[in-house]
Amino acid sequence: MTVDILSSIKGAQPSEAVNKLFDVIKNAHTNNNSLNNVNYNCVSVNDLREDIVQESAALEKQLIIENFPSQKNGYLVVAKIIED
Repeated sequence: MTVDILSSIKGAQPSEAVNKLFDVIKNAHTNNNSLNNVNYNCVSVNDLREDIVQESAALEKQLIIENFPSQKNGYLVVAKIIED
């Protein structure tokens, strides 16, 4: 496959570095024994703390509101992170 098809970037040009990377990926060991040597950095859902609402001081709330980048109808606006 060509780089533009693999990357979904129109007009992408072949590159020796990218070709070498693809060769490394294609030749990677895929046996399950190699998974035992991997250091996973993850947290179990069971290890998460309980989500408890804690009341903040009026001064702290005011500082947050004053420094928040965007507000609408009295609410603080945050960027949409998860899309359906």
